Amino acid sequence: MSTIEEIKSAIHHFSRRELARCRAWFHEYEADALDMELEEDVQAGKLDTLAEQAIRDFEEGKCTEL
Repeated sequence: MSTIEEIKSAIHHFSRRELARCRAWFHEYEADALDMELEEDVQAGKLDTLAEQAIRDFEEGKCTEL
């Protein structure tokens, strides 16, 4: 049995409280992983073009306040 199948099986046996704790933990885990991925993309310059375009749009008055 694969690890993911074992995890699925275990989750099916969780109480509501355990499921809520698992959900909260996974939400935090996923958010942290996405933050790390974004930081890596920023460091690698993958967002530079988007940032430069946003700055140009702002300087040219193409933006509106939220």
